[in-house]
Amino acid sequence: MQLLQETIRPSADLRNHYSEISKCCKERKEAVIITVNGRGDTVSLGYDEYRRMKSRLELLEILAEAEEDVNAGRIAPIQDTFKELRKSLKDKLL
Repeated sequence: MQLLQETIRPSADLRNHYSEISKCCKERKEAVIITVNGRGDTVSLGYDEYRRMKSRLELLEILAEAEEDVNAGRIAPIQDTFKELRKSLKDKLL
C-alpha cells in the first residue's frame, strides 16, 4: 500500500494557482492541505483518490462491525445465513 503524499499550500493559492493544485491532486495523486493563517483548514484530493479512500473507509467500517459481532457472539453458521437469505428472496419474489 502506497502512502498518500501531502503538500501544504496557503488558501490564496486556491484562487491564484488552482490549476497547479488540481494537477498535484489528479496527476501526482497528492493530498493538498490548504491553510488559513498558517493552520490546516481543508484538504483537496483528486476525485479518483477520494473515491478509493471512501471505498476503503466503508470496507473498514463493515469489517469493524463484523469484528464487533464476532466478539459479542452475534454469529450464525453460514448454512443458516444462506437459508435465511434464500427464504427472504423467495418471499420477495412471491
